[in-house]
Amino acid sequence: MTAIDPAELLELRAAIGRQETQVAILETESLRRYALAIGADPDVERCQPQLAHWAFFLPAVRDSEIGADGHPQRGGFLPAVKLPRRMFAAADMTFHAPLQLGQPAEMTGTIADVAHKSGRSGDLLFVEVDRVVTQDGLPRVSERQSYVYRGDSGPAPMPAPSADPIEGELWHPDEVNLFRFSAATFNGHRIHYDLPYAKAEEGYPALVIHGPFTASKLAELAGRLRPLAGFSFRAQAPLFLGQPVRLQTSADTFRAIRADGMIAMTALPIWSK
Repeated sequence: MTAIDPAELLELRAAIGRQETQVAILETESLRRYALAIGADPDVERCQPQLAHWAFFLPAVRDSEIGADGHPQRGGFLPAVKLPRRMFAAADMTFHAPLQLGQPAEMTGTIADVAHKSGRSGDLLFVEVDRVVTQDGLPRVSERQSYVYRGDSGPAPMPAPSADPIEGELWHPDEVNLFRFSAATFNGHRIHYDLPYAKAEEGYPALVIHGPFTASKLAELAGRLRPLAGFSFRAQAPLFLGQPVRLQTSADTFRAIRADGMIAMTALPIWSK
């Protein structure tokens, strides 16, 4: 049985084409804090972190406009989806030119699609958002972000560690790392810092490592090899605080592997020519 009827879906899809535009000065210190939060080189004047645009155009609402989960209340730019759980599930980016720090920039966001799927896991609502950052009238970064909304799915167990060794670069973030990333990206979602909420309200066994944090680490890993002209990622399973993560490289594919051996995220770079 679906919890989203055709009339409701039609109303949600009316958001397709909706736009918002933000203008900001790309402050060097904001980018430096982001670089430090993800473990990248803080000398951002010399070398910008791979996903530098994520340091800017952050959600900024009043306290009275924050929902119970710590996200901005629904019904503004994003459609007012009733399904309670929201995740940043995937993104596909193209880097046209480096950002010019200290200079004004414009970000235009457009709702590109709203789609519903129903399966064994229940209702899923997908919202696609196109974001373009421009400076001097020229595109610097183009990105399609994919958000997925779902219903309550009950408590999730902590993954059982694999008996076999897992290859890859070790990443073992702690509570401070999660807090710093939340602060650098102005992400108020409580599953990343409020353990009682994460367990009682959203059914997680521990604090959840941000999907964008994991994507940032994979992008930095890819950027060590060759300059990036583009980058895409797709989250496949949650990562939990307290368990080690392995960052793997295989041909042109990068992966974050959970302690139980499950692929938590897959990322694909597009190399600069």
